[in-house]
Amino acid sequence: MLLGFIGVAVFSQTLPFTRMAVAELDATFVALARALIAALLAIVLLWQRGALSSARRPRGGQWWRLAVTSVGVVIGFPLFSSLAMREVHASHGAIVIGLLPLATAVFAAWFGRERPSPAFWLAALCGSALVVGFALWQGAGALQHADWLLFAAMVLGALGYAEGGKLSRELGGLETIGWALVVSLPVVTPVVAWLGIETAPMIAAASPRAWAGMAYVSVFSMFIGFIFWYAGLAKGGVARVGQIQLLQPFLTLAGGAWLLSEPLDAPTVAFALAVIAVVALGRKTAVRGPAQASGPQPSAHPSR
Repeated sequence: MLLGFIGVAVFSQTLPFTRMAVAELDATFVALARALIAALLAIVLLWQRGALSSARRPRGGQWWRLAVTSVGVVIGFPLFSSLAMREVHASHGAIVIGLLPLATAVFAAWFGRERPSPAFWLAALCGSALVVGFALWQGAGALQHADWLLFAAMVLGALGYAEGGKLSRELGGLETIGWALVVSLPVVTPVVAWLGIETAPMIAAASPRAWAGMAYVSVFSMFIGFIFWYAGLAKGGVARVGQIQLLQPFLTLAGGAWLLSEPLDAPTVAFALAVIAVVALGRKTAVRGPAQASGPQPSAHPSR
């Protein structure tokens, strides 16, 4: 749970720093260039750990699962959230992204054979209802165009979290995000190169503030945060640890207030306290892992 919280704390500042970057840089360039930068860091660390050797590379179906993880968290979430940040405040985006815990639990149950209890689902649904209610309250009862971009980011992010969390049990947290970033290189490299040429004047005119936003989402959001996050998911289970994400919107609100001077009022704090209470309840509910869900395993075949 502590590893998961550190990951969420890092992720929680992604939207404020993304908004800083896309205020002066092309949103698609920001989304994909951050993946390219993080991939280069990943190659260095994989090499230092000896993970690039043929004996330690992913094998067989693990490559496909890495591709799914990459589509979710390396390309999909950054792209759609960056596009949304051109239109709405980070505080607004934080609330919609608050649906990630429920979506992650759904994918964990679907693909990972985790079996949350009815009490767990009740806690997750209550937390998500609070998040949606807050979003509608902020939007005067309506959803904006950016909300649909954020919903797409949320679904793809949850898919990448669930698949990557399951895969990290086999490869390790650092190796999982590292290889997911490497897998994305054939896609993101030519697009980033083309966008770099097309938006060269914008890039040249960007301020240090915009580049600070770019640096954070590249190094922390795209790489360091995932090392902690996937390690937490591997140790504690995708569905249970994923509920810590319910705290993410309110950490983002605090970051938005500090970095971007976005308003933070009493109703927001009240919603934050309610969601934290739901997280505390959800943590106490039962979640059966794959081995528990399928029954006892023969001693010759340890759970995997």
